[in-house]
Amino acid sequence: MSVLEMRNAAKLINNGPKEKKTLLDHIDLSIKKNDFITVLGGNGAGKSTLFNTVSGSMPLSSGKIFIGDKEVTQLSEENRASSISRVFQDPKMGTAPRMTVAENLLLAKGRGKKRRLRLRQLKQNLDHFYQITKDVGNGLENHLHTPAGDLSGGQRQALSLLMATIQTPQLLLLDEHTAALDPKTSKLLMQLTDQRIQEQQLTCLMITHRMEDALQYGNRMIVMQKGEIMQDLNEEEKAKLSMPDLLQFFEEIN
Repeated sequence: MSVLEMRNAAKLINNGPKEKKTLLDHIDLSIKKNDFITVLGGNGAGKSTLFNTVSGSMPLSSGKIFIGDKEVTQLSEENRASSISRVFQDPKMGTAPRMTVAENLLLAKGRGKKRRLRLRQLKQNLDHFYQITKDVGNGLENHLHTPAGDLSGGQRQALSLLMATIQTPQLLLLDEHTAALDPKTSKLLMQLTDQRIQEQQLTCLMITHRMEDALQYGNRMIVMQKGEIMQDLNEEEKAKLSMPDLLQFFEEIN
């Protein structure tokens, strides 16, 4: 059974009184458990629309989406949140700025669970939060009681990743999550990302514009153009690619 399946998925928007623009062009996509898929494509290729329709923040115009054996096409983003976690490009989008690091992690720990009145049990979780933040390697463990808004961009994005994976989601969406970081911080975050994915055996889709990351990470690669999946490369095919191959491909489709 697939973790995610999109069948004939299309998204059209009005681009004027008598004109419609196609953002997703009737795509079929099946993602197996433990797939780590890098997603490439130029501006307007449909990458963000793909993520938005999967997460539920943007409804499809037609087609169907399944998570496991459950159809979620008509479910809201909130109702898909127990199955899907997402880390955005902007470090500010994944955390609550006035809440401390520990409070953000505690909030994420309750993701998808029924909310009811009870003691929040922050102190009981501090040792666990200290350990997982220490593993990041950027000093985040020393800021458990620091508001997330006071962290550096790299620390805040690492916190977003920890929050997205503190409960094991059925599907993890990484939406250019290293794009706003400097090269050194980006490299460290990608190492942490790969570590979390491998240790928790996560299923993941990752949009990236960093060609080296697309080649180094993941067992599968899809390339999009104008709302279509132009290439879907398996692990063996992906392993044969080089940087000139990717650059040549983008020259051909643009």
